[in-house]
Amino acid sequence: MTAVQTMSMIETTNAPAASGPVKEARKRSWWGKNGRQATVWMLRVALFVAFIVVWYIASLVVPNPMFISTPLAVWEQLVEWVVDGTIAFHSWITIQEVALGYVIGVLTGAVTGFILASIHLIYDVFEPFMMALYSIPKVALAPLFIVWFGIGIDMKIILAAVSVFFLVFLNTASGVREVDRGLIDAVRLMGGSKRDVAFKVVLPASMAGLLTGLKVSIPYALIGAVIGELVASNRGLGYLINDSAAQFNTAGVFAAVAVLTVLAMLLNGVVALISSRTSRWKPLGDA
Repeated sequence: MTAVQTMSMIETTNAPAASGPVKEARKRSWWGKNGRQATVWMLRVALFVAFIVVWYIASLVVPNPMFISTPLAVWEQLVEWVVDGTIAFHSWITIQEVALGYVIGVLTGAVTGFILASIHLIYDVFEPFMMALYSIPKVALAPLFIVWFGIGIDMKIILAAVSVFFLVFLNTASGVREVDRGLIDAVRLMGGSKRDVAFKVVLPASMAGLLTGLKVSIPYALIGAVIGELVASNRGLGYLINDSAAQFNTAGVFAAVAVLTVLAMLLNGVVALISSRTSRWKPLGDA
């Protein structure tokens, strides 16, 4: 070691520490960490209570309470249905229809979208027909499905699957067609086969479109199943609504709608969870 190097080491060792304020980790209170979320939930609860109060006042003003029932009557109907098992039975039927329809719609939509969009000529031929079928209101298909599949649970599952299929198909196809052509050309230049291009480039790059289809199609599975139950059914929450309306039981209609609302909120919670898990890789500004 030379003298110059030795002097340089001594100067570095004896150099004064960087001046400036010392940064300390700020201790945040529970409210500082969770204040915004707590405020949001308090406002939600306040909004719900205000809705119940307005509803109760309206039930006192309206001459015939049958039109809007009362919060107390709806609560009593819910308690009665919970005790005798009506809610559990019909809710389980609807949940089965939604779950099976969703799985069938996702699998068929994802596979069909990936295959057709990978072959541009075939996709260009089928695209206008797919868009035309997607534009048909699903409630218009219910009478035809009744003729084909009857009024059992199969018809509701298929209607839910059809509602999910087109959303997953279109989003998957969009993801496949938006894959960077530069990546495909690079793999081909390195000697990659069509299988390599499909499964190592196109499939991973199109996952964003597929995940979008998975998220947005969950509520539509519920909509498709309930539409089938409303049109023709002897089980399920949609049937419970129709049966209560036929008996002029307004409280029963509101009670069944309340259960559907809770089920929809749970499904939306699943959507939010999926969205948060699949958006972790995105920049903070885009997540």
